[in-house]
Amino acid sequence: MKYDVAVIGAGPAGLAAAISAEKHGAKVVLIEREDRLGGVLKQCIHDGFGLIRYGEKLSGCEYANRYIDILIERMNYGNIELKLKTFVSKVDKIDDGFNLLLSSRGKLENIKSEKIIFATGCRERTPKQVSIHGSRPSGVFTAGLAQYYLNINGQMLGKKCVILGSGDIGLIMARRLTLEGANVLGVYEAKDSPSGLTRNIYQCLEDFDIPLYLSHTVTRLHGRNRLEGVTISRVDQNMVPIEGTEEYISCDTLIVSVGLIPENELPKTLNVPLSKHTKGAIVNQYYETEVKGIYACGNALHVNDLVDYVSESGEEAGKFAAIRDKFEQEAVEVTFTSDFGYVVPQKIVKDTEPATFYFRTSKIRENVIVKVYDGDKEIFKKKYLNLKPPEMEKIKVPIDGVSEIRFVMEVIQ
Repeated sequence: MKYDVAVIGAGPAGLAAAISAEKHGAKVVLIEREDRLGGVLKQCIHDGFGLIRYGEKLSGCEYANRYIDILIERMNYGNIELKLKTFVSKVDKIDDGFNLLLSSRGKLENIKSEKIIFATGCRERTPKQVSIHGSRPSGVFTAGLAQYYLNINGQMLGKKCVILGSGDIGLIMARRLTLEGANVLGVYEAKDSPSGLTRNIYQCLEDFDIPLYLSHTVTRLHGRNRLEGVTISRVDQNMVPIEGTEEYISCDTLIVSVGLIPENELPKTLNVPLSKHTKGAIVNQYYETEVKGIYACGNALHVNDLVDYVSESGEEAGKFAAIRDKFEQEAVEVTFTSDFGYVVPQKIVKDTEPATFYFRTSKIRENVIVKVYDGDKEIFKKKYLNLKPPEMEKIKVPIDGVSEIRFVMEVIQ
């Protein structure tokens, strides 16, 4: 079989990309390794989704189902094929596109596609990746896995819980466990500021009297078969544990919520250049990577804090994959000062239409102006009373005739 666009991953980004590509005239195949559509949204029974796109507070399941309903309707036109419980084992570049080797239910299948959209989402950092000492007792979960056990399987994790990391999923699980009757002893964050959205700090911790301890981390696990306790230590400004500050806390469950990493193992096999700042692909404003014909969107591109932006990037990637021919226009490099954690896209193909940029500050800042320059010429500026690393910002910048793009941040005097 031959397709115009192959979308890998059927979470919020992949669903939006497949629907958008089909609407713009492409023959699409949507490939998902699980047996159900929706990605991580399937286990997100809390609300807060869709505030930007729909102006409503939806659960993750409700948000996903809106796109699933549209997908099913568009499939009736015959230009979208869905492959569930299917893994992409290998991708090879060929003259007129890409050859994909698919593995499904014990059989192998080769398909061809002119373009590929990677919408593979992100994965969680594990306890091993944050160097927690001790044995490997049961009772230690990543936040996403804990959410799956509780919300999908209906299995309670434990009675006395410690949360490591103040990422959004960890904060939401602190509230969820409390509602199910567990005693959440505290959320411990190695940084000196929270990693999750401000609204989740209030709604998930303060509203339930769950304490947040900044500049603290878990340094050791205790217990042979089942977790019996953890050692907590203060950390210095470099997040190195301080000797003599150790404290033992008795608990039977540790939830680790220490960050997400874009899932990009397949793009690596195609030598798609990745950004050291986002860990996702380097793209232009059309979501095309530096390997022509390969696009990236959603959390596979950079970790978003709102699903609304994930869907938006999927729609844009699907549209451009469907309507754009391979191009060789000169690309303009996007640079930024150390005040920024990252800026996406990292390159701009010259166009008369304004380009949408997403950025994060590298640390908490108040009363600043974000300016964008083309050489010495200021082409955009916006004032911010407060910028926080967990909260991504979105701006539109005119790029007609630019020769370079440079982001700077200045304090308002």
